[in-house]
Amino acid sequence: MKKIAQRNDTLIKVLFILCMVLCILGYVNSPVALVGGFLFTYFLGHPFLTLNSKSVNWLLKIAVVGLGFGMNLKETLSAGKEGFLLTVFSISITLILGYFLGRLLKMNRKSSHLISSGTAICGGSAIAAVSPVINASEKDISISLGVIFLLNSIALLIFPPIGHLLELNQHQFGLWCAIAIHDTSSVVGAAYTFGEEALKVATTVKLARALWIIPLSLLSVFLFKGKGKSVKIPYFIFLFILAIILNSYLAIPEVLTNGITSISKSLLVLTLFLIGAGLSLEKIKSAGWKPMILGVSLWIFISVSSLFVIMAL
Repeated sequence: MKKIAQRNDTLIKVLFILCMVLCILGYVNSPVALVGGFLFTYFLGHPFLTLNSKSVNWLLKIAVVGLGFGMNLKETLSAGKEGFLLTVFSISITLILGYFLGRLLKMNRKSSHLISSGTAICGGSAIAAVSPVINASEKDISISLGVIFLLNSIALLIFPPIGHLLELNQHQFGLWCAIAIHDTSSVVGAAYTFGEEALKVATTVKLARALWIIPLSLLSVFLFKGKGKSVKIPYFIFLFILAIILNSYLAIPEVLTNGITSISKSLLVLTLFLIGAGLSLEKIKSAGWKPMILGVSLWIFISVSSLFVIMAL
């Protein structure tokens, strides 16, 4: 029996690695990778579960920095400037609305703040940064991550079809993704599915948005009266900016920059497969209905309101 179990474990590991290779080689697109990862774990289990979280974290950072070698500084600054006011407005209104909805639902204050923070800025990264400064419990964190993670997965699947249905151009869709989708991985994945220009706009605006983690964390310290708590700064964003500067001002061979961006896109698809593999029904069920109502309400509000503003510009 042990030998049979070992053979099954080995086979599952081989199949999992094969799926990863297919993602890297470009045989799988972003939505299929995400859903495929979830279905694989649901039916066969995750053979490398303990490594999943760290792998996703590092692969996403490497992929984003690599995408910087396909961008021009002037175009990047233009996109970031256009999204600045919309970013400030959307973050502020989401946090305020989240506070009042949380009170209306009689939710745990820390859980509602984490969900609001994740919706306002950049999903799991914002939750990871804010949770230690407000002394959030493991339950608060897991509930918040479960809600954000589920909505991220849905957004990656439905945003591109909606964009095509509404006949959004590349720039509009990229800006919408950066404002309305939580995690950077799903933002970049949805934009990558839509087109090259959408990918550039979405990545730039989203990473500029992610820097708001710093003032949000400081605000959270004040609101929850935390003392002596360090603020996590997403340093990889500065590497992304450095990559853009190098690509803009150095005579790097095009074959090299194209190769780096191509590899980065493949790593992104792999990252989405691993994200899907880390999602479980248990995580979804553990969230409960109140946090889910809060998360969905905030997400719908920011998605619809930002879409109207972007289409009116």
